[in-house]
Amino acid sequence: MFRGKQIIVVMPAYNAARTLKRTYDEVMAEEIVDLVIVVDDGSKDDTAAIAQTLPHVMLHVHPTNQGYGANQKTCYRLALEAGGDIVIMIHPDYQYSPRLIPAMAAMAATGLYPCVLGSRILGGYALQGGMPWWKYLSNRFLTMFENLVTGAKLSEYHSGYRAFSRELLESLSLASCSDNFVFDNQMLAQILWRGATIAEVSCPTRYEPESSSINFSRSLVYGLGCVRTALAFCLAKTGLIRCGLFPPEKKGQWRQRAPHAPPKGSSSRGA
Repeated sequence: MFRGKQIIVVMPAYNAARTLKRTYDEVMAEEIVDLVIVVDDGSKDDTAAIAQTLPHVMLHVHPTNQGYGANQKTCYRLALEAGGDIVIMIHPDYQYSPRLIPAMAAMAATGLYPCVLGSRILGGYALQGGMPWWKYLSNRFLTMFENLVTGAKLSEYHSGYRAFSRELLESLSLASCSDNFVFDNQMLAQILWRGATIAEVSCPTRYEPESSSINFSRSLVYGLGCVRTALAFCLAKTGLIRCGLFPPEKKGQWRQRAPHAPPKGSSSRGA
C-alpha cells in the first residue's frame, strides 16, 4: 500500500527466465508493492515456472504468443480486476531500475499525474546505459515528429516503464490498440487525446546481454506504426477522419482531480 492505495506491478514477459527473478527482487525491495502480475506470452523457457515460485505473484500464461500489445491488455485487465489503484508496468528484462517505483507511485497518487513515464532520455542515460546508437537516433527522430504532430513535449514515447492511475486505465479504449509493439505508442496517444497530463522521471537503464530488444526490422515496422499513429491523431483532431483510437466524444475529456480527492459519487479505497 502507498497512501491507502493498492500498488500493482505488471510484467509483460516473454522468455524472461534469466532476468525475471532479479527484476522481481528489486521491485519487492521497495516495500510498497502489494502484488506483481506476470503475464507469460507463450515463452519457450522457464519464465512461468520461475514466476510460480515467487511470493505475491499472480501468474497468467498465454498458451501461444499473442504479441506484446496483447500481453499488456491482459496485464491491465488483471490489475484492474485485482483492485489496483496504481498500476506500474515494468519490463522483466532488468533494463529499468525498480528503485523509481516509489517516486512514480507518489506522483500518480496525487491525482495530478495519471500517467508517469520513466524516461531514458532525460538526464542523458540512454547511451550511457548502452542503448544502440541507431535506436537512440530513431527514438529522437520519432519523438520529435510525434511532439510536433500532437503538440506534446515528451522526452520520449517509447519507454517500457510506466505508471497509471486506475481511473485513467478505465477510461482508455485499449481494445482498439494494436496487439503488437506499437501498442505502447497508441496507448500514449490515447492519453494525450483525452487531455490527461503525462509526467516523466529520469530513469537510468542498463542494456545487458539478457535484456530483451526487438531487432532492426521489427524496429522499422514499429517506427512506421508510430508515424501512422501520430498522423491519425492529427487528422482526427482536425476532423478529417474518424478513428477508433481517437473517438470524438473522448477528446479532451480528462479532468484532473485535486490531490487525493476521490471521484464524485465514490468512496475512497482504504488500506
